[in-house]
Amino acid sequence: MKQVLIKRGQAVVEDVPASLVEEGEILVEVAYSLISPGTEGASVSSSGESLLRKVINQPLNVLKVIDIAKTHGISKTRSIIKGSLESGYPIGYSCSGIVVKTGNGVVNIKPGDRVACAGAGRANHAEVVLVPRNLCVKIPDECDISDAASVTLGAIAMQGVRRADVKLGEKVAVIGLGLIGQITVQLLKIAGCRVMGIDIDNERVELAKKLGMDWIITSPEDALNLTGRLGVDSTIITASSSSSEIIQQAIEMTRKKGKVVVVGDVGLGIKRSPFYEKEIDLLISCSYGPGRYDRQYEDGGIDYPYPYVRWTENRNMEEYLRLIAEGKFNFKALVDRVYSIDEAPKAYEDLKGIEKRPLGILLEYPVEVAAALNQVQGSLRNGKLKTKVELKPLLKDGKINVAVIGVGSFARAVHLPNLQKLSNLYNVSAIITKKGSSAKEAAKQFDASYSSTDYTDVLNDKDIDMVLIATRHNLHANITLEALKEGKAVFVEKPLALNRDELNNLKSQISNLKSCFMVGFNRRFSPAAVRVKELISNRQNPLIVNYRVNAGYIPLDNWIHTVEGGGRIIGEACHMFDFFNFLTDSEVKSIDASAISPKTSHVSARDNFTSTIKYKEGSICTLTYTSLGSGELGKEYIEIYFDGKTCIIDDFKKLKVYGSKEKGWSSVISDKGHINELTAFEKFIRGNGGIPIPLRQIFQTTDMSLIVDEMICAG
Repeated sequence: MKQVLIKRGQAVVEDVPASLVEEGEILVEVAYSLISPGTEGASVSSSGESLLRKVINQPLNVLKVIDIAKTHGISKTRSIIKGSLESGYPIGYSCSGIVVKTGNGVVNIKPGDRVACAGAGRANHAEVVLVPRNLCVKIPDECDISDAASVTLGAIAMQGVRRADVKLGEKVAVIGLGLIGQITVQLLKIAGCRVMGIDIDNERVELAKKLGMDWIITSPEDALNLTGRLGVDSTIITASSSSSEIIQQAIEMTRKKGKVVVVGDVGLGIKRSPFYEKEIDLLISCSYGPGRYDRQYEDGGIDYPYPYVRWTENRNMEEYLRLIAEGKFNFKALVDRVYSIDEAPKAYEDLKGIEKRPLGILLEYPVEVAAALNQVQGSLRNGKLKTKVELKPLLKDGKINVAVIGVGSFARAVHLPNLQKLSNLYNVSAIITKKGSSAKEAAKQFDASYSSTDYTDVLNDKDIDMVLIATRHNLHANITLEALKEGKAVFVEKPLALNRDELNNLKSQISNLKSCFMVGFNRRFSPAAVRVKELISNRQNPLIVNYRVNAGYIPLDNWIHTVEGGGRIIGEACHMFDFFNFLTDSEVKSIDASAISPKTSHVSARDNFTSTIKYKEGSICTLTYTSLGSGELGKEYIEIYFDGKTCIIDDFKKLKVYGSKEKGWSSVISDKGHINELTAFEKFIRGNGGIPIPLRQIFQTTDMSLIVDEMICAG
């Protein structure tokens, strides 16, 4: 499918794979999408800035880069930054079209329905978009599908009006008569308000007047004169400027105990006077309405109860379209130009015009609305919805052809650079990830032969020898089994399974499958761990191992804590349990676990626990895992006691040996064994080495994680 991407300050149209439908999602063939001149114009401009300028403008990025460098080293950090700069990103957040397919759990919307969609990263400028249910609304029969493409900006303006809580007959000022300002003026008139507006563009002022605005003002003094020096009841700011002068003007023209609502991106440097004397309410309007930025609402599909949250972002979208359908709102008057999707670069270039910047811009896509259902089927035939995009012919040089499924931050920072580093052993043939643009750009960055959003493409590809699975955790078990059944060698990132049903299913089937299999329990492959294993090889007595993980805090609404991630015990502590299994090489005799009792709701017991493992050969290994510690302290610290000796591993950068003349090990950066595990797996695939991790230990580690998680959850 065609999609608009922004690269280094320029809009380009590229062919990218379309996304696949999952539960709660809706696949839509786009008819029209709306370019927001203010938001998208600023986004395009910032994408063309140099890295130094971006760092200056967003100094928090410096800290992120430093953290990445500490963890992955300078070389990988450079690769990550380079890939980020060179890869484009999708743009657009408001469109309309025809439903092609719906996922499980979607109600009240079916294929063939006309819909309007919202959301950055969702309702992009593309021939096909994938949106969650709460960011999609049906278009009323009387509403033109091109008008419906403005649904997001309509909801933004409507939420600003709702925040002002205007009453019939009130006087309201609108500062900034761009696209959202023009919509705001019309909504206020529908609400029975008397409206005045100000903008530096005279043509926009005149347009607002034609659409019903009562008065034109040029300064706060005009507003005061029009209200008998009392001031307006509310002022809604829809302008965009880094200056704080705009908000100060708004306060000056607003009456005592009135309201100032900030919708646009303006400076908030407020002077005490007259803000204090007037006792004005300053309100911020959060985008489309309640539900915005709430992952459970937008992605999870959990709606807010109607009696308690009357106007959510979805209900704002519906109401806006109803006003258009009833002829109370005129959007067509706000559209300056319509471009085809192929002309998108010109549309964005026109946004840079200094003298006359367009107000409303629509991108049009080749879909026949009058024959919607037939056209939907046609789009499936003509390739718009293809999931796979070829880049170049596959290499045939004896290397292991790898398909990487899932290219989140970890895969980009660790596995893909390591596969490139081991280019004498591996060839990255395919990149598979949910977002088509991300898949294609990752394929370009890491020289893959093709990209796709459908992992079955690589399972059916006879040229693919191995799959590396780095998706979110809930997909690991299923994709692993499917790939093994297709005869692929499988390297799956931890965890292997999130529950006992998945684990038991894997246990019952994997032993009967002949393909090579491995889980990314990497700590055992670290140089420090390998050295310790050598040092304890001739021990006379069991081990005492204390493993402390200063894990760092992750907000509880992060995906790692959801059904996608399974929590940090299953998702990360499995590394530590595998490390214990590696050192002891024994079966577990008993497991004990205990967690803190948090006093505040933002702290989870599952992130703060201790677990003691007793092994049949006599060793005792204790894990202390916490998210309460300081980031100034290293993450992982391990003490291994045996036969009058002690080994200490400090963050996998240093191994010290006490009580012996044997040497330890050290490194400038943390080496947790990521590249060594890939080297070991390559040998296993070619028959030049044994299985890197015995199956019994893979299953035991996963079982330990599930048991500890169950014990902590049970209290």
